[in-house]
Amino acid sequence: MRAVDVIEKKRQGGELTREEIEFFVLGYTRGDVPDYQMAAWLMAVVWRGMSERETVDLTMTMARSGDMLDLSPIAPLVVDKHSTGGVGDKTTLVIAPWVACLGLPVGKMSGRGLGFSGGTLDKLESIPGFSVNFSEAQFMQLLKQHGIVVAGQSADLAPADGKMYALRDVTATVESLPLIASSVMSKKIAAGANAIVLDVKTGAGAFMKTEAEAVALAETMVRIGRGVDRRVTAVISDMEQPLGDAVGNALEVAEAIATLQGHGPQDFLEHCLVVAAEMLLLGGKCVSAQEGRAMLEQAMTSGLALRKFEEWIQAQGGDTRVVREPRLLPQARLVAPLESPQAGYIEALNAMHVGVATVGLGAGRAKKGDPIDHAVGVVLHKKVGDHVAKGEPLLTIHANDERLLAEARPMLLAAYRWSAAAVTPPPLIRRIIR
Repeated sequence: MRAVDVIEKKRQGGELTREEIEFFVLGYTRGDVPDYQMAAWLMAVVWRGMSERETVDLTMTMARSGDMLDLSPIAPLVVDKHSTGGVGDKTTLVIAPWVACLGLPVGKMSGRGLGFSGGTLDKLESIPGFSVNFSEAQFMQLLKQHGIVVAGQSADLAPADGKMYALRDVTATVESLPLIASSVMSKKIAAGANAIVLDVKTGAGAFMKTEAEAVALAETMVRIGRGVDRRVTAVISDMEQPLGDAVGNALEVAEAIATLQGHGPQDFLEHCLVVAAEMLLLGGKCVSAQEGRAMLEQAMTSGLALRKFEEWIQAQGGDTRVVREPRLLPQARLVAPLESPQAGYIEALNAMHVGVATVGLGAGRAKKGDPIDHAVGVVLHKKVGDHVAKGEPLLTIHANDERLLAEARPMLLAAYRWSAAAVTPPPLIRRIIR
């Protein structure tokens, strides 16, 4: 069997056998198949798609490409959540400690930024000293001791996905249902969580642009999970506009802390409540989502969730002083408002345009291995449904380069659309697939 034959078969729309998928993916993991051939194969999958059987075979090949964790000695049930990526999506920073403080262990392997969407690991590394690199033994010890750990993919867990994930980011092969589904579920299956809540985004700032595409992806991942005896729920959520107000690594950490303190943006808080309640429901900590919400609200009001956040940061080597002194997070040298050129109601705020502009400021990667500027990004002041006066700030840009700041201005302005009539904001949650 030759790699070029597998590429050609998929390019022509053929259905690959399990043996062909294993040969190609495991060969790439070992280094026998080079980057350029994997890039060609990924592009063929983007264009030609995969059958459900191929997608399941790809998922399990990636999951079994390395070790598979057994978390049963730590707890009878460990829960995880995963977002398919979005702009301003810092939900893990709030949800993980919020759920863990209520006695449901959260063990999560996260990724870095993909395309215009930010990565949880990049955000966490904004916190001075915070480490995301642990051995499997360390991962399990942290989970056992603190009931929470968020780490980068171990080289021994789903290594095929680790290599493919980084390559997809820089070869325009992110937006593919089978590639997203297999990437997500291979990591979750290998990392050992019993229950998984999937936050599947749809809209301009998501990889799934329509609700139908998001539902198809969610249903595919739920079926994969059920097939390997995992409890899986999918929340279909809106990503027409950014989630919350902050977009950019350190800015999003600061917003997550503010949310745990009880004064974060309302849309972001509501989104976190919905997803966290589903995690509690799936993990057997409550009998309804409404009961789960009440438990979460009490944990926030009492300060229990914030204390768990501090415990988590300290356990992974981070400086807990950022909770009380957010200026210890990386700060941009240039802070400038973007003023509205006209009065009216905000009719649309294109999340993808905001995400691309933020990457241009240095918050994301143009190619594999690029450094991240944790300080840069934007903080939104006006979102869909808000009224704005001419000259009033739409957002504030945080930058470290005058040229990049100037380039970001027209891109960010193009994200907005105005209306003379009042506008209703889009729904946060489209549907839940349990």
